[in-house]
Amino acid sequence: MVHARLSQQRERLAIIQWTARLGAVTAEALACREGTSVASARSRLVAAERDGLLSRRRPLAGQPALYTITTAGIRCSGLQGFAPCRVSPSNALHMTVCAGVAVALELRYPDHRVMGERELKRAEAERGGLLASARLGAGRPGDPLLHRPDLVLWSTRSDRVRPVAVEVELTVKAPRRLAEICRAWARARHVAGVLYLAPPSVEPALERAIERVQGAERIVVVPLGALAGAGGRTGRSFARAIPVDS
Repeated sequence: MVHARLSQQRERLAIIQWTARLGAVTAEALACREGTSVASARSRLVAAERDGLLSRRRPLAGQPALYTITTAGIRCSGLQGFAPCRVSPSNALHMTVCAGVAVALELRYPDHRVMGERELKRAEAERGGLLASARLGAGRPGDPLLHRPDLVLWSTRSDRVRPVAVEVELTVKAPRRLAEICRAWARARHVAGVLYLAPPSVEPALERAIERVQGAERIVVVPLGALAGAGGRTGRSFARAIPVDS
């Protein structure tokens, strides 16, 4: 009985810490990550919400609910340097897709660790330098203007292997802005490369921007649904976790 209770507490702590690091998660993503049913994953998230550790928002009809860490959840997690994440109609779909992509990457690359943008921001603040962000230019005096990727793939085999930046691009940015970001990534030698995951409607704009800055050797565009075609558990999980037709 005591062992079961301790196991449940460890599982809850792991979920809370994962949520804090990613910013927002869904029951579908958690189910895929842990190999359980969506109903089971949702019940654990709802229980954490009931205890005040997580907050639930569903601003978009037809899309999964998003769970984010609360102030109490941060205290319970034992993590430092994180804050509650704001969910709105404008960012909800992107957060939903990023949670699913994060899980799909974990399943496909078990020898890598997946880091979210919020965790990267904390890590770079602690280091006082760039780890996997791109430098866009100069901001305030003494502060560089940075662009952080949505996710980062880190090798667990060696800390000498450069990370891979992962961008989830669901909408078409202004050509000048997109080229500016791609140029920054092309120059970012502290990352091994950049992987853009995008729906068909966004791919042409990305390809044009990459060609414009001559960044094809370092930036790769992959269809958002590609991870769903991996087969096995990864493919099934990805297809269930995110709206691949977005």
